[in-house]
Order: sequence, then structure tokens, then C-alpha cells
Amino acid sequence: MNVRLYVWQRTTAAIMAPLVLVHLAVIFYAMRKGLAAADILARTRGSVAWAAFYGLFVAAVSIHAPIGLRTIMTEWTPLRVRYCDIVAVAFGLLLFGLGLRAVAAVVLP
Repeated sequence: MNVRLYVWQRTTAAIMAPLVLVHLAVIFYAMRKGLAAADILARTRGSVAWAAFYGLFVAAVSIHAPIGLRTIMTEWTPLRVRYCDIVAVAFGLLLFGLGLRAVAAVVLP
């Protein structure tokens, strides 16, 4: 594997680990408090902090997951590396776009 891709994937994993823990803690908090979706959205609308938190999460996942997909495709399929690169980049862009759309839905008024 390319050393740069290895470093990028490990770096994004290190970024995602605490973000996942905070995300899960928020889910447990919301469940324990019996918050409905409307209650949660009322708290997140217009929040720059939540937009930054989930924006960073989306960016990290959009880099991390395609690198893993590329690795799996190059090792387990007969596809050429160049084709695997194209598929991985397209997948990353799709994740990024869909993720930002979800963040916008949660934080924009």
C-alpha cells in the first residue's frame, strides 16, 4: 500500500475515534432524555459547533472509507489499480456530498 494512503487512513481513524464516541454519547443522552427528532433539531439548528463537529466527521469518513475500499478492491478483485483509484475517489466524493447534505439538514434553519 502507498505509504501516504496508509498515513492518511491512520490519521483519519485517529480523528474519527473521539468523534464516534461523542456521537454515541449524544445518542445515548437523547434516548435517555426521551428527546424526539424535533427536540434534537431545535438544539442543533443554527449551531456552528455542531456544523463543525459533523463537518469534520464527514470529511474524515470521506477520506478514510475510500482508502479502505481501494485497498480491498486492489487485493480482492482483478481490477487494475487505476480503476480502483477512480472508483474509490468517486465513492469518497459521493460520501462527502451526501454527508454535507445531512449536516446541512441538521444545522441549517
